[in-house]
Amino acid sequence: MSPSESERADDATVAAEPGLRSAIEAILLVVDEPVAEVTLAQVLERPTGEVAAVLRDLSAEYTAAGRGFDLREVGGGWRFYTRVDYAQVVERFVRDGQQARLTQAALETLAVVAYRQPVSRARVAAVRGVNSDGVMRTLVARGLVEEAGTDPESQAVLYRTTSYFLERLGLRDLGELPELAPFLPDDVETLEEQK
Repeated sequence: MSPSESERADDATVAAEPGLRSAIEAILLVVDEPVAEVTLAQVLERPTGEVAAVLRDLSAEYTAAGRGFDLREVGGGWRFYTRVDYAQVVERFVRDGQQARLTQAALETLAVVAYRQPVSRARVAAVRGVNSDGVMRTLVARGLVEEAGTDPESQAVLYRTTSYFLERLGLRDLGELPELAPFLPDDVETLEEQK
């Protein structure tokens, strides 16, 4: 190979590197476990040494730039992680996100508690038609529902919504809950009598 051909080959490698860097970043954004250098090299059809060098360069670049994420080699592969400096912010975001997303069963149970409080688990189950014990535990753990004493007749634990529930819904008090009548079927009395 003549010197000019060698220089052109080096120039082609340098020109291809930004594409390789972007391809590696794209793959690492979608993985849920560390990816080995050899796996990346096979997928990208590039030499393992070249891929390894790009990974190390990217990692150093992210650290030097002070990005909120880090590229680390762990468990035999590479993966993006949030930087330790931002652990509290990420934790708060994840916790708030979990509390905001409730299952259909949790929403139904929460509605029963909100409109019938104080109410026992048995009454919630009777209204919903299914056992709600697990869902009630989840709502208590998330701070949306709390114990409100016991029923004098049955000694069952009663539940009510919390001030956190009101805060999350943007309500001052339970009187601001919307009326249910417009959302109920016309034959609701017939349904209640059949139970």
